[in-house]
Amino acid sequence: MFSYIIRRLLLMIPTLMGIMLVNYIIINGAPGGPIDQLEADLQGVGGGAATRAGGGSGGETKGNTSQPGKKGRYARSSLTPEQRKELEKLLNLDKPHIQRFLIMMGNYFTLQFGNSFGKKKPVLDLIAERLPISISLGLWTTLLIYLISIPLGIAKATRDGERFDVGTSFVIVFANAVPSFLFGLLLLVLFATGTYWDIFPVRGLVSEGWSEMSFWGQIADYFWHIALPVFALALGGFAGLTLLTKNSFIEEINKLYVLTARAKGLTQKRVLYGHVFRNAMLVVIAGFPGAFIGIFFTGSLLIEVLFSLEGLGLLGFEALLARDFPLLFATLFIFSVIGLLVRLISDITYVIVDPRINFEGQA
Repeated sequence: MFSYIIRRLLLMIPTLMGIMLVNYIIINGAPGGPIDQLEADLQGVGGGAATRAGGGSGGETKGNTSQPGKKGRYARSSLTPEQRKELEKLLNLDKPHIQRFLIMMGNYFTLQFGNSFGKKKPVLDLIAERLPISISLGLWTTLLIYLISIPLGIAKATRDGERFDVGTSFVIVFANAVPSFLFGLLLLVLFATGTYWDIFPVRGLVSEGWSEMSFWGQIADYFWHIALPVFALALGGFAGLTLLTKNSFIEEINKLYVLTARAKGLTQKRVLYGHVFRNAMLVVIAGFPGAFIGIFFTGSLLIEVLFSLEGLGLLGFEALLARDFPLLFATLFIFSVIGLLVRLISDITYVIVDPRINFEGQA
């Protein structure tokens, strides 16, 4: 197993290079760039991408003499060719693409991520500020999904083909078809806006004055704020794990050792939880790291926007709109590293819960 881990860690280097190269080509091939964005902000064209993402000032500058709502000949400012060249040199954009890419990857592998163009702060500091929110969403959503899916999957497996199984299947199909952000919007309207009930807050992870609360008050306030976004993500993500649990249990229930246990006179409950449960849950438990990282990466952007939670999803979206290359590529790099490491952890977890699995390729 040790040699397999070493091989996987070494394989991560070319994999990371390939992932970053594809993203580099796509992003640099898109129209616009950091300097074009800066010039658009200076001219007040559309308020700038940073403003649209909620992360900028909309291009307000000193000495503004333009009239509100006027553009074109009333533009506030524009960069001269000399200024553009100076900025390209300052931002390291004057070099060939291959050289820029190799310099960037060399810096990233030595953990030098630089500063954000737009936010004027170190990239690692920005990621560290937003990381707790994304971890909170991913961790609690994954735990809630497991708490819902495992009992429901077991119940469906033991009642396969009955009314309960058919009825819950319709619910699962519906939940799987509706995006999480629509569930979030529905929950907001029902429980947070006052249209029906005004029970939960509509923005932020904690209340103002949170640091002055007691320990238990801080915990209660934290869960009060995160309840709706977590529940919205869980509603949109529990279908797959429920069906995986059901199919895993059905496969084990039909095996010979279960028939033997029943022939010995063991009760249904003893057979299910004493024999079937351990074997059927191997795949489900081993998939926990992958499920967490899937929710962590893919499910939170629109939920963060809906509930005004400034997590990593929103940070990456703001960086993309603003063409903030250091922040954008550093976020992609760190996400890719986390994803690859979690895949490795998932493989190790499979071996831990089921020693029969061997990744060494031995006969």
